[in-house]
Amino acid sequence: MIRHLVPQIESQIVRLPSPVAVQLPAGQLLGPPGAPVKMSFSHWSSLTRLRAGQIGALAEEFVEGKLNIEGRMRDVMAVAASLLPANPVHIDAGWWTALQRQIRALRAHTPEKDAEQIQFHYDVSDDFYALWLDPRRVYSCAYYRENGMALAQAQEAKLDHICRKLMLRPGERFLDIGAGWGGLLLWAAEHYGVDATGITLSKNQHAHVQRVIEDKGLQGRVRIELRDYRHLDESRPFDKISSVGMFEHVGRANMTAYFSKIRRLLAPGGLVMNHGITSGGTDNDQLGAGMGDFIEKYIFPGGQLLHVSEVLTHMARSGLEMVDTENLRPHYARTLWDWSDALEARLGEAQQVLAATSGAEHGEKTLRAYRLYLAGSAMSFERGWLALHQMLASRPAGDTQNEAIEGAQSSYPFRRDYMYTPSTATGTLAD
Repeated sequence: MIRHLVPQIESQIVRLPSPVAVQLPAGQLLGPPGAPVKMSFSHWSSLTRLRAGQIGALAEEFVEGKLNIEGRMRDVMAVAASLLPANPVHIDAGWWTALQRQIRALRAHTPEKDAEQIQFHYDVSDDFYALWLDPRRVYSCAYYRENGMALAQAQEAKLDHICRKLMLRPGERFLDIGAGWGGLLLWAAEHYGVDATGITLSKNQHAHVQRVIEDKGLQGRVRIELRDYRHLDESRPFDKISSVGMFEHVGRANMTAYFSKIRRLLAPGGLVMNHGITSGGTDNDQLGAGMGDFIEKYIFPGGQLLHVSEVLTHMARSGLEMVDTENLRPHYARTLWDWSDALEARLGEAQQVLAATSGAEHGEKTLRAYRLYLAGSAMSFERGWLALHQMLASRPAGDTQNEAIEGAQSSYPFRRDYMYTPSTATGTLAD
């Protein structure tokens, strides 16, 4: 088998649009010695995965130290994309696949399971995330309103973009579901004067936001709770609600219940912003070629993606009216490349931080996984395999009389100019 495999690999890499060198377990080098990407295999069985284009399995072998990859992450991802045997969003969408997907979602998304899965990802190490996120630690798609914006500027533009879309006003009760390290929660309170409540399942994030609230003297106006969204009190509805990078963890089986909970938490006429990753295909809930399995194992256990059309269906079933949807897909590709570049520039520090947190061996595996995850995700958004949508919805009040426009039934004015004109709120950015 090995005798036939070597010439097949040699023929395969010659046809790739990007030069790549492959070092075999015995030491023989296939491809140009000076190629920008070099893959060194220590097991012959790994070559069968290369030949089949099983990108997820190759990524796992890299994490586990069975495969070494040298080269810039952008060049590595160009090679990975060219190795794929087919479009990774085209999958079997039959009834059996759908049934298995539903059962998996039900099992994976109990309150207890969700807490474990969130902590698996977000409690890796605050110091690790601080190495490659912006100073506010905003861990979601930025908004490059101007081409020359740096990551930190684009993240602030995103925070303000969301606040404007929600039409936040001083004194309003604002809820942020999945508040992360508090970027949006604090921005809304400091720049728009809202009474802000955030929830998270990450113990590290909860502790961090508590410290920031105290340092800024925002006690009484801002609070962060370690709480599952299902356990939120519905007796005092919120005027505005945001959910940023959160609903990807909810699971397809719970999606209508999730939006129904949000509707009950939202005052009649109020607005909710759901900002999150959506699938590029209409039927897949993860990427093919093993890439989704890799992310499930090493990065986001329990994560499931829905196409934007399906998300909007769940919203409608729950009684929410979609009033505006915006696709920020290329913005997330650029965000992820900014994160990837920042991490690649500080690999030594990242290795030390992770080793101090979880030991040298586990820390090295975590670092390798994140290197592939960030760069691979950037590539996936560039190519349209993944998307990012901001979906603004209202809870119709039932009253057709409205100062802005008759029949609106909410605070939404049913025009977009307010999102892009300078805000009158103190301290907000001006377009």
